[in-house]
Amino acid sequence: MELEYVLPKDIEHRSFEIIEAELGGRKLPDDIKPIVMRAIHTTADFDYYDNMYFSVGAVEKALAAIAEGAVFITDTNMAKAGINKAALARHGCTVECFMADSDVAEAASEKGTTRAAASVDKAASADKPVIYAVGNAPTALIRLREHIKDGSFIPRVVIGVPVGFVNVVQSKELIIESGIPCIVARGRKGGSNVAAAVCNALLYMADKK
Repeated sequence: MELEYVLPKDIEHRSFEIIEAELGGRKLPDDIKPIVMRAIHTTADFDYYDNMYFSVGAVEKALAAIAEGAVFITDTNMAKAGINKAALARHGCTVECFMADSDVAEAASEKGTTRAAASVDKAASADKPVIYAVGNAPTALIRLREHIKDGSFIPRVVIGVPVGFVNVVQSKELIIESGIPCIVARGRKGGSNVAAAVCNALLYMADKK
């Protein structure tokens, strides 16, 4: 098998060309294509073509939040690390993850819940528009659903892409059913890398506005 010679600066572009070719003519609406393509690029998994759910207006609302200097809040430091800091800075946005904070650990212990759920409670005090990206913990989505239901914390957009088996599918469907603007990878697939990929796709789309 021959290696394909590609200049380092062209590798990502070439990867997207390969994805387009392997999609075999299947089309995506322009407003969601960059997000789905980046999820596929990050995972080499074409299932994201079919399992990515976008509520009506979710991308538009996310771009509006970015224009207002949103804070991206993630449920893992891995996702936080994967979000492009230069792109955040271009739009006056920031990213936070509270999972390792001592007050979050204490609150989780006192309430008998997970740190992911306690992190959602801490995020409720944010003074900026929030885009909440969940790539690991379904308990974060479940707690978000509780806040949304009682009106105590309503992010501008929820990115729900946790991976796994226990309550993963159910938590994603709860977010969809909540009516919150959301981008969700239905089913068991997802991960911190996918959460970061969706955030980056939105930031790169905002660059073109």
